[in-house]
Amino acid sequence: MLWIMRFSGFFSTAMMMIVLSPSLQSFPPAEAIRSSNMDYYLRFPTSSNSMDKISFRKAPVFRNADECRSSTLGKSSVCDPSLVHVAITLDVEYLRGSIAAVHSILQHSKCPENVFFHFLVSENGLETIVRSTFPELKFKVYFFDPERVRSLISSSVRQALEQPLNYARNYLADLLEPCVKRVIYLDSDLVLVDDISKLWNTSLGKKTIGAPEYCHANFTKYFTEYFWTDRKFSGVFSSRNPCYFNTGVMVIDLNKWRRFGYSRSIERWMDIQKTSPNRIYELGSLPPFLLVFAGHVAPIKHRWNQHGLGGDNVRGSCRDLHPGPVSLLHWSGSGKPWLRLDSKQPCPLDSLWVPYDLYGQST
Repeated sequence: MLWIMRFSGFFSTAMMMIVLSPSLQSFPPAEAIRSSNMDYYLRFPTSSNSMDKISFRKAPVFRNADECRSSTLGKSSVCDPSLVHVAITLDVEYLRGSIAAVHSILQHSKCPENVFFHFLVSENGLETIVRSTFPELKFKVYFFDPERVRSLISSSVRQALEQPLNYARNYLADLLEPCVKRVIYLDSDLVLVDDISKLWNTSLGKKTIGAPEYCHANFTKYFTEYFWTDRKFSGVFSSRNPCYFNTGVMVIDLNKWRRFGYSRSIERWMDIQKTSPNRIYELGSLPPFLLVFAGHVAPIKHRWNQHGLGGDNVRGSCRDLHPGPVSLLHWSGSGKPWLRLDSKQPCPLDSLWVPYDLYGQST
């Protein structure tokens, strides 16, 4: 846990107490995605001039270590084979989290200048904010048209899960340049405390995606009784050993994705959900991913997705870390660290997010 030494004072002490505490217990991943009507709570303003009210401090400049591989195709070429590719969505409501995620990746990377960010957006104005916060960042912004999926999205147990941008990750193989053969997809509510190149170098074998799997979770909860009683639906898993995985942290082989047309496969399940006389699932973008990939996922160590720190989606209650080492902290669930901190009701682990927060005017 060398990353603990990155923190000083309070954060260092808090980290040691949390990581070494014998009372830490795991919790079912399913608990992190329950329904909620509290998605509106303490968000950024979303009026037409809200961009003018959002400001971030300029991040420090992060430089490569001497042993880092040098670029061979120019300073900003997305096709440079030395790059680590990371995709993250940007929207006003979760922008503070996305900025903190980027900051954490750069801070803990041995070769930060070799990380290229692919930002997926459905609104204008966010590129300027990113550029002013990270003046030397290698990145590109890709517009995702909400109309591409709007007709396929069914109502969900949680309003936030119905947002079209949640489905942009389904189309990374279409949106990103053909020369980008692999990408790490990350949610906006997480921070890394380890070098992202370790995750990048994960072997996927013959699989298209890699993610931490949680086979102890009750997989049946992710689909309705109607789904499981109708063999034409549930039979999709008959030759597989499906496990739950969180789609907020994935390593994706884009070449394989393109070759097998997985975007269309996901769309077909979304269309079945819309046209079926009964619902086959209640959540948003997760179940179609499970239908296509569960049982065909390259397993990645759990340290790369210590998820559920936002608690369940009913109360956003405080959670402990899973036992074991930590490389990535993920506040999946309704409780986001920046919202709880602003409301003066933080959870103990929210203090670990604070060092990466750049929100607010420079002093």
